[in-house]
Amino acid sequence: MPQFAPQELAEQLKDGLLSFPVTAFGADLRLDEAAYRSHLDWQASHGVAGLFAAGGTGEGFSLTPAESARVVQLAVDVAGDRVPVLASAGGSTAQAVENARAAEAAGAEGLLLLPPYLTECDQAGLLAHVDAVCSATSIAVIVYNRANAIYSAETVVRLAERHPNFIGFKDATGDIEAVTRVVARAGDRLFYLGGLPTAETFALPMLQLGMSTYSSAMYNFVPEFALEFYADVRRQDRVAVTEKLNRFVLPYLDIRDRVKGYGVSIVKGGLKAVGRDAGSVRPPLQDLAEQDLADLTALIDTAGIRPADAALVTA
Repeated sequence: MPQFAPQELAEQLKDGLLSFPVTAFGADLRLDEAAYRSHLDWQASHGVAGLFAAGGTGEGFSLTPAESARVVQLAVDVAGDRVPVLASAGGSTAQAVENARAAEAAGAEGLLLLPPYLTECDQAGLLAHVDAVCSATSIAVIVYNRANAIYSAETVVRLAERHPNFIGFKDATGDIEAVTRVVARAGDRLFYLGGLPTAETFALPMLQLGMSTYSSAMYNFVPEFALEFYADVRRQDRVAVTEKLNRFVLPYLDIRDRVKGYGVSIVKGGLKAVGRDAGSVRPPLQDLAEQDLADLTALIDTAGIRPADAALVTA
């Protein structure tokens, strides 16, 4: 049973840092429940405002519907009494509805609706897609504006009028004009979060557009640094943000950009670097090359951001 009504959840999420925990896999690339539980426990202990299970950083695109449901259930069981846990829904409309119902059954507070699988979508189709998911569940729904799911301001407003459980808009396009139109039209009815890759890079300018929070992938392995960065953004401390960008975030991007798909792989690499190994990524992604992992480890230490409790690893 969710602890938050949809609008209460929006209030909870909009003023804190959000993160997508990685999904731990064993050597056989099956779900490693013990390692995943350990990671969730650690993630929930640092004051994050919400955790999104089976999302992009959690390799939700590689999970079967049954695995996705299990990952969400584990997240609720381990962390749900300390921090709101949200699920992800993706694929076809039918699959997204299945994901949404499984998330509600698991006790998730809400879900992030990912773009439909491998098809072009016009606004009428997107409207019908979100209609179906919002109608299938009573928990909160956040749409992810990216790839083939680019929502017009008019579509967002219509969804907000139809569905009280539609609470949020996450953007990964960086299209300033389009985002401004959505925020101006929908106003305080929704909350807005940044979803560009390595969102810290864009956090300060996106705050000016009304995006009070964002999802931090690096929170997975350097949670204290990620929370400090978010606090600097919310204070609009440009000097502090710039210093952290130069000290860690921008060099981190240089490593991330060496290979396609490293946006997820580098997060699991970061966990290896701080002694909290969550296993490999599943194909078609690939793990960091040995030199890339060495460079990331050195960067974490040079930047002085190795977590204080990094050595506390649960076997």
